Amino acid sequence: MMAAIGGSLHVGLAAFASAIGVALIGKSAAEATGRNPGASTKILVNGIIFAALVEGITFFAIFLLGSGIPE
Repeated sequence: MMAAIGGSLHVGLAAFASAIGVALIGKSAAEATGRNPGASTKILVNGIIFAALVEGITFFAIFLLGSGIPE
């Protein structure tokens, strides 16, 4: 029981951290586009790639939760 609660807590924290990471990426991309509008395509591509990598942390935590707790 406690392992399930602890695992769920870790997944929740990973999701929270991912949300903060994606928000910071978006904020930085918006600032960079404001400074250099000509590079907006490269900034967009990099932002999408890094946001996907940050979201991968949550999926990794969910996978570990599903495979690590015996029933």
